[in-house]
Amino acid sequence: MNSTDVFVIGGGPAGLAAAIAARQQGLRVVVADSAKPPIDKACGEALMPDAITALELLGVAVPAADARQLRGVRFLSSGLSAETVFPSGGFGLSVRRTALHRIMSARAAALGADLRWQSTVTGISNQDVQLGEHSIRTRWIVGADGASSRVRRWANLDGQSRANLRYAFRQHYRVSPWTDCMEIYWGKHVQGYATAVSSEQVCVAVASHDPRLRLEESLPAFPDLTARLRGAEAASAERGSVSANRKLKRVWRGNVALIGDASGTVDAITGEGLGLAFSQAVALAQSFKSGNLTRYQAAHRRLALRPLLMARLMLTLDGHPGFQQRTLRVFRRRPEVFRRLVALHVGSLSPFHLALDGLTLGWGLLTA
Repeated sequence: MNSTDVFVIGGGPAGLAAAIAARQQGLRVVVADSAKPPIDKACGEALMPDAITALELLGVAVPAADARQLRGVRFLSSGLSAETVFPSGGFGLSVRRTALHRIMSARAAALGADLRWQSTVTGISNQDVQLGEHSIRTRWIVGADGASSRVRRWANLDGQSRANLRYAFRQHYRVSPWTDCMEIYWGKHVQGYATAVSSEQVCVAVASHDPRLRLEESLPAFPDLTARLRGAEAASAERGSVSANRKLKRVWRGNVALIGDASGTVDAITGEGLGLAFSQAVALAQSFKSGNLTRYQAAHRRLALRPLLMARLMLTLDGHPGFQQRTLRVFRRRPEVFRRLVALHVGSLSPFHLALDGLTLGWGLLTA
């Protein structure tokens, strides 16, 4: 194929979602990535209910054999815990990143996307993408090549708000699952996350502002989690990545649009990165169909509003053990506040409800 309607640079979940959504609009699609599938990345491997909804719009179904259902969220800090279920009977899924990539790759291929693995894009021009020694003509170019996006730089879209970086590390352990919740552990200067990804494996991740603080060194900050993992064998190599809230001034220029981490990031504490990319893909494909990328810019800002807001809210607990304890006491005494915040988190409530819940939470903290 020497020409296409859409050329997607980056074949991770965001790029595959963009390809699937564009094919659903009847557009010809090429996806290129230098990696060999399945592509892995350090992440907590939990999909929130809104991410499941977005996948359904893309026609992507995760088989039960590849995932475990998550019924809610549990916060833990210094012996205290609080948990709540997802609203309206909804559920999340925990699924290995490599399994998700395999499933999405199969869906994109079944729709007729041209997937070119181990193929390096070396540049873009007005209507062309340079793929090795070949040039492919395209109407639209999608940058889905991650937080350090070359496409973003080539399109002169690198202007961004200041990012507060955190460093995350992930590993899997062979241990029987003890929970059907997404667990978030709060330490003094580090957060831990645990989700069961199979009947015999649990994904554990940590995040902090210290790039030298690796997973094993972080675990003593979470006595409850450490006790669960005692004697458990590592089932995967440790992988690391950078986590941050990063907002771009623009996510498109000319015929180039950015998606996923290339278009700005949300701190991993929300678990919303993949779900956000899936929703962006649907909006982007609709903009391609209409020929108007200004619609994508507006949709992108709207979609990012809630995850960025929730990330900032949750990160206020970072480094404040006393505040963490008081917050958990409020959640235990006023479970409806925790339920509503989780409902806001997964998109079942509007951000406008945050003002009311913020007042309720604030009063609870004063009286805890």
